[in-house]
Amino acid sequence: MPSTTTVKATSRKDLTGPALRTFFRIAEAWKLQEQEQMRLLGLESRSTFQSWKRGSVSTIPKDALERISYVLGIYKGLHILLPQTADDWVRKPNAAKTFSGRSALDRMMSGNVADLFVVRQYVDAQRG
Repeated sequence: MPSTTTVKATSRKDLTGPALRTFFRIAEAWKLQEQEQMRLLGLESRSTFQSWKRGSVSTIPKDALERISYVLGIYKGLHILLPQTADDWVRKPNAAKTFSGRSALDRMMSGNVADLFVVRQYVDAQRG
């Protein structure tokens, strides 16, 4: 068994392809429009978004990787909590204080990484 000092940390370059493929599968499941996807990824440039979608990028910024990590955690948590309706939940109005009657997607669309974190924290708290 290798010692922890010899285990190489996974680089952003190694994570980029799998992270983007996973994000775009979740975006499809959630029926996200292109603008919504760009907002979640923290992108303003449509051409950058298109090259990411084509897989024509070797490394994405740390910020984007963090955003994808939160989206993946939200997706996974919802599928544990609500196996039948998980993908619809993100668009439904929510009375919880965190959402003030708006949907989780509305909260995530602020463009701030912190809002992705808040939604992830909410979903994790619901799981117990």
